[in-house]
Amino acid sequence: MDSSIVQAQQLVEKIINNVERIIVGKRQAIELAVMTLISQGHLLIADPPGVGKTMLARGLAKSINCTFKRIQFTPDMLPGDVTGVSVYNQKTADFEFRPGPVMAQIVLADEINRATPRVQSALLECMGEAQITVDGATYTMPSPFHVLATENPVEYESTFPLPETQLDRFLMCISLGYPSMSDEIDIIERQQYIHPIEQLSQVADASEVVMLQETVKKIHVDDSVKEYIVSVVGATRNHPSIYLGSSPRGSLALYRTVQARALMERRDFALPDDVKALAEPVLSHRIKLLSTSRSQDADAKANLAEILDTLPVPGVPHGQ
Repeated sequence: MDSSIVQAQQLVEKIINNVERIIVGKRQAIELAVMTLISQGHLLIADPPGVGKTMLARGLAKSINCTFKRIQFTPDMLPGDVTGVSVYNQKTADFEFRPGPVMAQIVLADEINRATPRVQSALLECMGEAQITVDGATYTMPSPFHVLATENPVEYESTFPLPETQLDRFLMCISLGYPSMSDEIDIIERQQYIHPIEQLSQVADASEVVMLQETVKKIHVDDSVKEYIVSVVGATRNHPSIYLGSSPRGSLALYRTVQARALMERRDFALPDDVKALAEPVLSHRIKLLSTSRSQDADAKANLAEILDTLPVPGVPHGQ
């Protein structure tokens, strides 16, 4: 195995273990968050308030020593509050750009669906192209650049559903969920005197994260696995219960995250099992159902499970 891949695997494990010091009992969610980061994608966490979404973002930023900014979205925000504005300087008789909080390596877009669609769209360019345009001038985002957005349940007051174009920019959508009783007691005890985030140490730096992102691309994906990825995504466009299936961006997202998962599983090649494990967090938010029920998320996951059960898996005889 390539030595750079072995080194990357060890570094990823250190980052996950470090974040786990402040996020108790949610290793799978932490793994998916780190997977999204090293896949050069953005993460959406859909959960009620108070389950640790902000701490996950802060812990990740602190573990890799990246600049961190938090944007608290509210209904009265303007796009300039996110991207920044050009201000006239009387001394120089020219306009100068004052960057907004989005100009950071790790950006927490907190309660993103409390802002209007106009403000939500301010993130589209930077998430898709790693740049922002303000008053005709284009500014490149720092590297690495990772948006971690949190979303309140749609039944909460003052929420605006994220449009499909915005959802499609997120590589994954996950949920932390409430902790178990024993984990919640552990959380209480850990925070008796000081929050663990205050004592969290750095285990990597920004340059090492960029190295991880480049190393992920070295993971081999067989043609049969590529065909399986495209078949799964294509099936979302033809399912009778789905009126809007995933775009090719979903195929690209699944491809990259499959490589990241293989690396984290200490392999230098991807397997169909990686596709099956990641189809739900990568694709569930990219599809829209014919049903108008409030259980859209659960129904989307059920339909994806049905697709995975129906499609033949590469290397496995059909029917087994």
